[in-house]
Amino acid sequence: MHIPDGFLDTKTIAVTSVLAAAGVSRALRNVSRRSDPRQIPLMGLAAAFVFVAQMLNFPVLGGTSGHLLGGVLIAVLLGLDAAVVVMTIVLVVQCLLFADGGLLALGANIFNMAVVATVAGYTVYAGVRRVLPAAYGRFVGAACGAWASTVLASVCCTGELVWSGTVAWELGIPAMSGIHMVIGAGEAVITGLVLVALTKLRPELLDAGSPGSAAAAGTGWKDVLIHGSLLTIALALFVAPFASGWPDGLETVAAALGFDARALSAPVLPAPVADYRVPGIGSLPVATALAGVIGAVLVFGVSLAVFRAIQPKSLPRRQE
Repeated sequence: MHIPDGFLDTKTIAVTSVLAAAGVSRALRNVSRRSDPRQIPLMGLAAAFVFVAQMLNFPVLGGTSGHLLGGVLIAVLLGLDAAVVVMTIVLVVQCLLFADGGLLALGANIFNMAVVATVAGYTVYAGVRRVLPAAYGRFVGAACGAWASTVLASVCCTGELVWSGTVAWELGIPAMSGIHMVIGAGEAVITGLVLVALTKLRPELLDAGSPGSAAAAGTGWKDVLIHGSLLTIALALFVAPFASGWPDGLETVAAALGFDARALSAPVLPAPVADYRVPGIGSLPVATALAGVIGAVLVFGVSLAVFRAIQPKSLPRRQE
């Protein structure tokens, strides 16, 4: 669902960039006030995992592929505001390093996938949690929220395309929402399975976003960081190179409705590892695997730097 440059007009780019900046700024302020500094490694790991997970396209109907967004999953584990920041970091790195999503459309992509998808999906999750019992409600709520996040992000994307004159509403909305309802089902299943696995293996992580929890306080985070990093790198090395090569939902709709030609033939800013392939390597699987590892490490490092930078400085003690 990464919008390329050429699909949106100037006014849409400007408005979505302002909305994205407002949403991310609010999330940054809230994280700086409420998060525990000892939780920062988990946030970096979450960003690296989401980056790699988004490389793992899975096939859906009609020769179309989808991939995990991950915002609801991270919000359930680390809190809503941290998830918005994590998703933003992932999208910025994807754009600048891999040309995944246009530079001019970056604000729209952040607004759709980091702000709208995460906030709306988490709102659905929280609503289900209030109705259903705690353990069961967590899984059902996360799955419902994950599905809703994908569909609502696609609706926002369609609205931006319509406002830009790229596609007619009566054509775009059924096509985009229809295919993303199917992709959202995959998002729901993956989100639910990850939470079930964590319940069995590291149940304390399910409360990491809550003040005073063991994970938030840093208890056992080194083991989590080591094992999570190994899993993330393994996915990048051994799974990402064999992900589905089919076009994603937006690409399929663009080709079907005839506006795919509006995409710019070359990125506004050349990306060093375009299309997730390290240049100069003849083997496509190896080039993709290395790109995944590079991206995961970079996203992890950027996340640590960002979350540490926004932590408030300790106030000096008053002189008695």
